[in-house]
Amino acid sequence: MKKLLAALTVALLATVSIGAHAKDWSTIRFGVDASYPPFESKGSDGKLVGFDIDLGNEICARLKAKCVWVENDFDGMIPALKAKKFDGVLSSMSMTPQRAEQVAFSSKLFNTPTRLVTKKGSGVMPTPESLKGKSVGVEQGTIQETYAKTYWEPKGAKVVPYQNQDQVYADLLSGRLDASLQDAVEAEIGFLKTPRGAGYEFAGKDLVDEKVLGNGAGIGMRKEDTDLKAKVDKAIADIIKDGTYKKLEKKYFDFDVYGS
Repeated sequence: MKKLLAALTVALLATVSIGAHAKDWSTIRFGVDASYPPFESKGSDGKLVGFDIDLGNEICARLKAKCVWVENDFDGMIPALKAKKFDGVLSSMSMTPQRAEQVAFSSKLFNTPTRLVTKKGSGVMPTPESLKGKSVGVEQGTIQETYAKTYWEPKGAKVVPYQNQDQVYADLLSGRLDASLQDAVEAEIGFLKTPRGAGYEFAGKDLVDEKVLGNGAGIGMRKEDTDLKAKVDKAIADIIKDGTYKKLEKKYFDFDVYGS
């Protein structure tokens, strides 16, 4: 009798295991930190808008799935993904070797540079020597935080992490920060080209470091969800191939954000 029960238990567990892997992707939940225009932010009506949002909605439409957007602070994205709070991180997440150890990335969505923003005429440059004794604001959990803490903090810069990019700009404007390090496109469109960014400018050139800054942004997914990654990758390829990507891109940018 015990052997029979054991056999039935094993069979039941096998059935449950098979069912667990046969996931129904009729609803796809994307984690997003809506403080990074023009990629993701909130419109005046409170609705999510941006290039990432459009791409995500288009991916869901092609997979005949309902898109659900779950707001989350950027530094908690990967833990929340692993805890199954959502199925993918679609929030300008750069694909770095360190993150790739924890999540499976989709095909590239875009590739934009990282740059320092300072007050006009400050003379501050993106070098360890120039930033010694200066305060640099970064969004928590970003590649920019990693870069600043790796190269500038050990040489005397004060790196100040914030929960979102809006808070970084608020302290830059108030004078609590000497500089802000973030995605260059976000900085230009979301800050420098707005009235509040009138007194600020880019300092120096694009920062390049593939190990820390990655090689473009993608959608982060759980490694076990190989079927979802395959579906998402196909949708991205189709969006690029049929010209939809360019059409969506033109809504936000007058240049190529896909990059090399």
